[in-house]
Amino acid sequence: PEVTLGKRCARLDLKVLEERDRFEVLLAGADVLVHGYRPGALDRLGYDEARRRVISPGLVDISLNAYGWTGPWTGRRGFDSLIQMSSGIADAGRNWKGVDRPVPLPVQALDHGTGYLLAAAAVRGLVNRRLTGGGMTAQLSLARTAAMLWEAGGGGEQTLLTPRCDADLSPTLEVTPWGNARRLSPPVVVAHAPMFWPCGASSLGSARAAWK
Repeated sequence: PEVTLGKRCARLDLKVLEERDRFEVLLAGADVLVHGYRPGALDRLGYDEARRRVISPGLVDISLNAYGWTGPWTGRRGFDSLIQMSSGIADAGRNWKGVDRPVPLPVQALDHGTGYLLAAAAVRGLVNRRLTGGGMTAQLSLARTAAMLWEAGGGGEQTLLTPRCDADLSPTLEVTPWGNARRLSPPVVVAHAPMFWPCGASSLGSARAAWK
């Protein structure tokens, strides 16, 4: 429910001609495309960066992968916990806890941190397009976010996360496709800018592939 909040979730099979046509119509009308496929995946389907730019010249095109865009590991699959293991973050956790096994962070920090960077890249791209009329390309990776965390150094005194309590959750009961749920409250509240979303959480493939 947290991941799909405010999103209409549709599916397209880009190996089917009619669905390729629909994808191209959607792409032509898109402001931002964010994709997390392995390098070359869209190229093999006929949608490399040059082709995407032809379909949508002003597109803000943002791509994410696991291990970076150069080097021998660029095509490897991966996700947050694997990158924590291979980057040394989990080893730092082992040292901190004084145990003999890798200990990843208690949160998916690389996913969340990279998500903020993706959002910042999208905003920057939209500003650039407004000023110049052109699109923009950005490439991010979970491994680069891990490296940035290392470069930032330790955060000082280590503190344990407090156990979850009822105050962490919204008092409103929300109806979702997975049953009734209470959403985590936002960590920050901005005056005169309440959080809102156009639709509730939805299951994958539940919406039609259309802008409206």
